[in-house]
Amino acid sequence: MIVISGPLPSLGRVVDDLGSTLVAAVAGPSAADLRAGSVSIYDPADGVNVSPEGMLLGIGVTEAATVKALLIEIERCGGTALLLKTPVPLDDAIRRDAMSRNVCVLEVSRAASWVQLIILLRAMLDPPEFDEPGQEIAGYPSGDLFQLANAISSLLDAPITIEDRSSRVLAFSGGQADTDEGRIQTVLGRQVPDRYERKLTELGIFRELYWSTDPVYVPSLCDDIQPRTAIAVRAGDEVLGFVWAVVSEPLPEHRRQALVDAAKIVALHLLRERAGASVDTRLRAELLARLLRGSGDPHETARQLGLEKEPVSVLAVELAGSADENDAVKRTAEIRRVAGALAVYLSALYRSAAVTTLGDAVYALFPASGEQAALRVAEDFVERMGSPVTLRAGVGRVVDTADRIVRSRADADAVLRVLRESTRSERCATVGSVRLELMLVRLADILDQDELDHLRPVDLLLAYDFEHRSDLTGTLAAYLEAFGDVAKASAAVRIHPNTFRYRLKRLCEIGGLELADPDARVEALIDLRLRRLRTRPS
Repeated sequence: MIVISGPLPSLGRVVDDLGSTLVAAVAGPSAADLRAGSVSIYDPADGVNVSPEGMLLGIGVTEAATVKALLIEIERCGGTALLLKTPVPLDDAIRRDAMSRNVCVLEVSRAASWVQLIILLRAMLDPPEFDEPGQEIAGYPSGDLFQLANAISSLLDAPITIEDRSSRVLAFSGGQADTDEGRIQTVLGRQVPDRYERKLTELGIFRELYWSTDPVYVPSLCDDIQPRTAIAVRAGDEVLGFVWAVVSEPLPEHRRQALVDAAKIVALHLLRERAGASVDTRLRAELLARLLRGSGDPHETARQLGLEKEPVSVLAVELAGSADENDAVKRTAEIRRVAGALAVYLSALYRSAAVTTLGDAVYALFPASGEQAALRVAEDFVERMGSPVTLRAGVGRVVDTADRIVRSRADADAVLRVLRESTRSERCATVGSVRLELMLVRLADILDQDELDHLRPVDLLLAYDFEHRSDLTGTLAAYLEAFGDVAKASAAVRIHPNTFRYRLKRLCEIGGLELADPDARVEALIDLRLRRLRTRPS
């Protein structure tokens, strides 16, 4: 058995850092509630010897009986997690065992390499190793992507760039001056020019790269651009970036295979760089996640963040939808891009600000003198972001004690829900500005379980309008919003007052409404507002 020891912040943070395309929790308690102190590799010949709060990699485990036995042993050792390749042999008995033994079962993507996972976990366990001389991956210094790019260039006899998922250049080899104008602009600007990136997208090249595990040949895009061969750099099902080679023709088979092998080495380097991000940044993200979840001593955690002496607000940001909404890889990449951009943006304003990612939302905690000041920060960030997908941002109340930060986070989440479910057009809001909609959303949750829904007058009117192509519901809304002023209401819907009165009489008959009853008016108005809230414009 091999044990790689070192401190991990929490099992939940490990799962978040690895990404849902690589690892997912499928049984047992919430990973957020557990901690992890080491990672061990299961060896049937050695038995199980997991360190306290450790994770066990169940390499080669496919039988339910073995899983049950490992859960018992992990509990005996005080471990917290069992990692298995998909498909995990789950049944009700295993789910019960995992929960009762307080062991989280994590499913690792079938496409993921155990070697990649071990290297990434080792980097998470002991990040300082990144700064030590002599650290190597497959014979190349860890973090030196430029040396690796030159090595790949020699193998392919072609100038190389290594790019991230947003077509930003991470490293490049020599020989770029002998390529073409497009490559030279790419290297000088450290970014593929928009016009070329749009062309690649239109031709479906990126789509093919995301789907293919082999190199993709890209013919010349125009007269002054040479052909390319590219391959996606993968960690399991997740695309980390791309390797691009300027070529004159498709690569011969031996060089195609060399590029495939090289992409695997690039993946290990990118994984280590991602896991070896600033220790301080990772620590602050973990501390913030703990605060937002309400774990531990909030005052001590806020003190460690340097945010215990001033009013603060929680900002929650989420993607509002895109053409790639069902593409988990691209969505995860975009969420991480937003998190990175928000961290950079806030660091220029507040030295003590902290950013973390929980689920599909990015959260920030920063000093704020008041609700409107916090809202201006959110609006400015969303405007500056320039994301290819729309963002929504919810601002929680400003709180002056650490134990109320959880309340501010709940506010921010509630604002996001209102923006997601209502007809409001703004992309940023505070809990104060959506108070009415928030009350209606919470009321709607209660009414969803009400078995008397079919007896509501508004339901009867809507059914009648649908069948007869009328708008008695609109007449009722105009009347109620005009506080019973027929002249004002009829003018609002542009019909004669007498016609309006006739429609009021009809809708009272059809819906069983008694408009002289103030309780009936309030109920109808709330029901109309609920329906408007839930009907977003197309």
